[in-house]
Amino acid sequence: MDEARALQDSEKIASEKIPDSEKNSRNLKLILAYDGSEFAGWQVQPGRQTIQGNLASAIGRLTGENVLPQGSGRTDAGVHAFAQVASFQTAASIPTENWAKALNDILPASIRVLDVSEAALEFHARKSARAKTYRYRIYRGAICPPFIARYAWHYPFPLDEGLMAQAAGLVVGEHDFTSFAAVDPERVERMAAGEVPNHGGHGEHRGTPGKIENNLRTIFGSQWTREGDDLIYTVRGSGFLHHMVRNLVGTFLLAGKETLSGEDFTAVLTARNRSAAGPTAPARGLYLVEVEYGAVVGN
Repeated sequence: MDEARALQDSEKIASEKIPDSEKNSRNLKLILAYDGSEFAGWQVQPGRQTIQGNLASAIGRLTGENVLPQGSGRTDAGVHAFAQVASFQTAASIPTENWAKALNDILPASIRVLDVSEAALEFHARKSARAKTYRYRIYRGAICPPFIARYAWHYPFPLDEGLMAQAAGLVVGEHDFTSFAAVDPERVERMAAGEVPNHGGHGEHRGTPGKIENNLRTIFGSQWTREGDDLIYTVRGSGFLHHMVRNLVGTFLLAGKETLSGEDFTAVLTARNRSAAGPTAPARGLYLVEVEYGAVVGN
């Protein structure tokens, strides 16, 4: 279907009406999947292509409203998502079942709206989230196929995957993950001034503005698995600091190279110092897999 036809279809869908009783103060919950390769991350940025910016533009074209949808968190440039969650309020009279098609007719093919549903007015994609699952993919084959290169970290060199699995188990539970958080000089200055920003997603920091918060997070599950030539790390937790999963992966790799023992890894975790941990793994191997709401139970 060409672009003109798609736009006509989306305008037709947008023109359909819902009963007046259903259209006041509607809060919509969206589930999106996207290939993050060509985007500068989730958060809108002047002059750069972002997921949030494209979604806001598509909503504006449909409704004429100036809406900034809120994501469950900020994924970094190059990070992908199977099920990112976003929410926004609208007075538009578009039936809920028509939103996905209308938005997908406008959005680039690398961003797809999978589902749209009505949510309670108090629902917020980020603030209401209780757990998230991320997955990191390492391709272990000798030659990485070109169709995989944008979606995995190619690492064909020797690794003791058993040692990596053992190290992954050490992060389960509640810990201070400062050693695995990206250093944000601006945030350090704001914390010193008693002003703590509210970041989301892979750089999530929850708390009340003006209150200095810690980097405690609870990890419910952390494991490495083999699927053919793919070595996959899956982690589920209450929240994640900026670059936390990628820094964990980079440090697990040191365990696999036998340059970091289990005791060493525990020392890194307790050091609360980013320089003690390993390098940051490339963004292209990381995926946001699931966001959970409501009651959360551990694995």
